[in-house]
Amino acid sequence: MKGKTEGVRKLWDRYKYAALVVLIGAGLLLWPSGKGGTETTSRRQTETADIRDIQTEMEGILGAISGVGQVKVMLTVDSDGERQLAQDTELTYSGSAAAPEDYSRRSETVLTDGGGDGTVVTRTLYPTYRGALVVCQGGDRADVRLTVTEAVASLTGLSADRITVAKWQ
Repeated sequence: MKGKTEGVRKLWDRYKYAALVVLIGAGLLLWPSGKGGTETTSRRQTETADIRDIQTEMEGILGAISGVGQVKVMLTVDSDGERQLAQDTELTYSGSAAAPEDYSRRSETVLTDGGGDGTVVTRTLYPTYRGALVVCQGGDRADVRLTVTEAVASLTGLSADRITVAKWQ
């Protein structure tokens, strides 16, 4: 039994640093990196907040239409909106221009000195909606349903068959 313990001790003394490096490496791989997930989560939260803001604004506008009364709006999104930011890109290469051997590309987002968030937006793509549900007090009247359907269609780009207007309970 003592011989077996000595063999294990010799192996441990010989490979303890390698085992320590492997354990530290595994720990670092399992450690959450705060950057990647947070950026995606923050973007999704912003997009969800934008949709909620649009729904709230639509509720205010639709509620002001004659006969609608109290109103709640739910929009479903097919694709989220997107903002394309201006980029300052630098391309460097080695060798001849006709047949470069190697190249590298570096891009930076263009920032302004003025107010706002400081980024320069070159193109804005708005969300594509899948459908809308509007529940309102006047939802049982045909004229109100038609007016609300037309209003939602003009604000979202949805066709009338993707908009449902129901009576508030």
